[in-house]
Parts: sequence; C-alpha cells; structure tokens
Amino acid sequence: MQYKQLRETELMRQLAMMTVIGTLALLLLLTSVLLFGPESQAFPRLRGNYFATACQHPNWVEEKVDTEYEFEPISPTPAPEQQSNVANKYKRTTPLVVYDSPPVTLPEPYTLRWRMGIGIPEKNPLYFQWPQSRPGWYLNWTTGYRETRRLGGLLHAVQMNQPDETTLGMSFVPMVRVPKGELRPPPEALMALATKNPGRTWLIGNEPDVEWQDNATPEQYAYAYRCAHAAIKSGDPTATVAFAGLSQITPLRIQYLDRIWSFYRSAFGQEMPVDLWNMHAFVLREEAESWGVRIPPGLEAIPHGYLWEIEDHARLDLVEEQIRLMRGWMKEHGQQEKPLIISEYGILLPEDYGFSIPDVVRFMWGSFDLFQSLQDSELGYPEDDFRLVQRWVWFSTRYDLYPTGDLFNLDDTPGPLLRAMNMYMEQNQ
Repeated sequence: MQYKQLRETELMRQLAMMTVIGTLALLLLLTSVLLFGPESQAFPRLRGNYFATACQHPNWVEEKVDTEYEFEPISPTPAPEQQSNVANKYKRTTPLVVYDSPPVTLPEPYTLRWRMGIGIPEKNPLYFQWPQSRPGWYLNWTTGYRETRRLGGLLHAVQMNQPDETTLGMSFVPMVRVPKGELRPPPEALMALATKNPGRTWLIGNEPDVEWQDNATPEQYAYAYRCAHAAIKSGDPTATVAFAGLSQITPLRIQYLDRIWSFYRSAFGQEMPVDLWNMHAFVLREEAESWGVRIPPGLEAIPHGYLWEIEDHARLDLVEEQIRLMRGWMKEHGQQEKPLIISEYGILLPEDYGFSIPDVVRFMWGSFDLFQSLQDSELGYPEDDFRLVQRWVWFSTRYDLYPTGDLFNLDDTPGPLLRAMNMYMEQNQ
C-alpha cells in the first residue's frame, strides 16, 4: 500500500511539472507573438495561384556549367597578379567608420540631384564624408535584406537595412540578384521586403549578360524576372519593377534582350511586364576569351560582337549610340512611354591605360551634359520632355578592383572626382 501511494504521488508530481512547463511555453509563445508579431507577418505565404506558378520553372533552367574566374577580365591586364597588385594599392586596410551625415532633404523629381546617382560597392553610404551637394539616389547591388530570428528561429523579422533616406538626402534603390536564374533573396523574403517598403523601385538583376556577374541565359533570366515581379507586386502593387542593366547596349546584347522578350511571351503567354527600363553604358570589347564583357550566356556560338579597343572606352559618342539603340528597341516594342535609367557607367580601365583624373573629369562632365540634353520626340519619354535618359548612376564611391572612377579617397574624404561632381552640380542646379 505504501509503495502504491508513493508511486501515485510521483506520477502526480510529474504531471503537475509537465502542466507548468506547458503553460509557461504557451505563455512565452503568446508573449512573443504580441511583441514581435506572428511568423506570417514577417514571412507572408505565397499569395494566389499565379504567384505559386510564377516561381516554378523546369529543371533545364538550372542546367548551366559555372566558370571559375580568378579575376574579372574587364581590363586587358596581362596576368591576374598585375590586377591583384593594382587592387592592393587601392584597398583599404583600416576598419570602416560610420560618419554622421548633415541632414539633407531628398531631391524633387526631375531635378539634377534626382537624376544623379552613385553606386556604393561597400554598401553603406555613411562610410563616406559626403558634402552638402550629393547625388540624390544610390544602389549597392543588394536589397539591403536583413532577417532576424527569435525563439529558436520560430519567428522572423525582415527589414531593409539602410540609413534613413529623409536625412541622408539619397534614396535607396534595391537590386535583386539573379545568378543563373536564382532569386537572391528568395521570393518569400522579397515579398516581405516589398510589403514593408511600399512605393519603391526594384532592379531585377545585375548584368545577367556577363559570366562573372549574374550569368544567366535569356531563358533563366525570363523565369527569374517573372518570379521576382510576382513576389514584389504581391507584396506591394505600387512598386516599380525594372529590367536588369545589361553591361552595354550593342547589336550582340540586343540579340540577348530579344531572346528574353520573345521567350517570355512564348513561355508565359503575355508581354513582359516592365515598369522601368534599365541599361549600363560601358564601352568594352565583346569577344570570346578576351578582355571586356565577352559573349552573353546562351549566345556562345557567336565569336564576337563589337571589337572596341582601349582608346574607345571613354568615347561619349559610343555611349550616345547605345542610348539611342536602346530607346529604338523600346519604341519598336511599344515601350517608348516608359522611363529609361542607366544604373551603372563610368571608367573602369586603369589610369595607366591613358585615363588620368583630368580625362575622367572630362568624361564625367561630358556624360552629365549628354544625359540631360539628349531629347528626341520620336524616341524619348513624353513625361520628361522627350529626354532619352531619366536617371543615371556613376561607378563608384570606391572599389579596389576598378579605382579609376572612385569618388572618395581611402581615408573616406572626397577625392578629385567627387569635387568635380559637386562643382558641376552647383553650377547646373
């Protein structure tokens, strides 16, 4: 009898303990939901059959052999060691510092500051000591995506991790990367970001036509764009979704663009939904196994396109030719009444190849004049007095591999190119 009573007492004690633990766990979960919101608010589920279908693709889309690059063959550098030496000369060796930026308001649309943008390879604009006159927008080749997890990963918080634009005076334009057609970040995260950041412009991809960038065949890019567009518009119907910036616009790159456009219509039964057109405007050689941007993925049977030389790299007439070619393609495909931006351009080749600071300043100022003055009632954007280009991004604040166009010194202070940019802005506001 005594043994039976002891056993019953022990069972009652264990049951009471399990009840207390279960109650505490439930209270903790409810408290977490109240504090941080349910998981579905941080990572919304894919909405609707179209979204689910848009992010499916056949296995063959993934079939592409990766090529390993020891260095990017943009420049006709004799050996990787030489490019490495150049990069080391311009590489920052001290920790990055976050600076306080004096408050600057965001620019009004169609003003010069609104048009001028900057690429920031080091991601955060507060790593630099900006003067009062500064570009009105920036990109950093990411979405700024950051995810935090609490309670063992059961709950998520998703945010766009960038400084306050309203005091920085520079708006952030996120970029979704699409290597080989894979979305980064994935569609669920992308929809969550779009939901929390309404009214934003999104760039889908970076140079998918270049093997050491997003490296996507036309078909891979078409599937990636469809999924990204569905994810963003599901999260924010007011978002502006932009096509990727191809490295340059030439007849060879137009073939690549045509394949994307045609495949999208044939595969999905509709015209590609593009709110904003985008391009890059470099002048680089198009030849297999050579310097420059080589041959786009999926078009490897073509041995070469334009065989531009080093001395062509800073020719603004070739930049204008590219803009007109892009705008001509847009008109032929019923896209004239859409804006066009240049989300990356500048001087990539080294100073030793004949691109001194005075040469780069002349190219920079000349490009600003060109972009503002190019108008054509047969090709241009009607809402912007038929200008061919609405906005542009200079490459870059600072990047050790391509330092010729750097705006900032290694100590984060403005360099001669930023001073030249400021001078132009102050004289042409």
